[in-house]
Amino acid sequence: MRPLTAISSGLLLAACLLATDALAQTGGSEGLSPTLSAIKNAHTVRLGYRESSPPFSFLDQANRPIGYSLELCEAIVEEIGAEVDDPNLRIDYVKVTSDDRIDALLQNKIDLECGSTTANSERGKRVAFSPLMFVAGTKLMVPKASSVQQLSDLKGKTIVVTKGTTNEQAIRAADQKFSLGLTIVVGADHEQSYQMLVDGKADAFATDDILLSGLIVRHKAQDKFRVTGDYLSYDPYGIMFRKGEPQLSAVIERAFRKLGSNHDLVPLYNKWFMARMPTGERMNVPISLQLEEAFKAMDDSASANN
Repeated sequence: MRPLTAISSGLLLAACLLATDALAQTGGSEGLSPTLSAIKNAHTVRLGYRESSPPFSFLDQANRPIGYSLELCEAIVEEIGAEVDDPNLRIDYVKVTSDDRIDALLQNKIDLECGSTTANSERGKRVAFSPLMFVAGTKLMVPKASSVQQLSDLKGKTIVVTKGTTNEQAIRAADQKFSLGLTIVVGADHEQSYQMLVDGKADAFATDDILLSGLIVRHKAQDKFRVTGDYLSYDPYGIMFRKGEPQLSAVIERAFRKLGSNHDLVPLYNKWFMARMPTGERMNVPISLQLEEAFKAMDDSASANN
């Protein structure tokens, strides 16, 4: 369990990232913001998805994008439709990776990024984030037979990380701080990083604990791999969108508050983290106290104030 101060700081950071964007004024005061205007003209919202980040964003047996983050994005699309007076907006699903997701947003290739992206202060200088949707942290996946229990046990060994992730930054920082002499290899996406561990090209795979668990479940590898170690980072997730558009920011928060006030957030969480997923696997990860409290803060209904 992480100290309450760390949890509170993380939640405050995520809230500040959203609040800061709401104060930015780069579009005109009249009409729609740039992203909303482009969506209205194209009658289409482009959602960035990940291929191998279950249960947030991944492909089903028919190679269709599904997941918890995508359902949240679809709720945002519905709210965007109300804002631009077009209830029949089309959705265009665009594949992104951990390495190119921010550039895809900044280069106007997608409108919302619906994956497993950490909202931190460094990224907050370039992009904006929705209210909190999950809390994770960097841990290690190792073979069941491995003696590794924590990062220090990997001294002088090889660890794989996924390119462009906060986990890569956390491992490189820890390697330098504790003089571990790690050989750090990089996968293009989580699936490739996982496969490098399977193939024996690395002694451990470091990424967010929930993503490691999702990959183990997806590959039915519970008898082959385990998740271990202390948390090496604190990673609050959000839906990513372009900065400087307070109208879009308000629409996204409104979508979250509608879900919160209708008491849909926890059932949506349970659908992807507790129940059997459409692909047949089950995560069995109960909602954390900090995320449950964040969802309660999204509830504007009368019952929440009684």
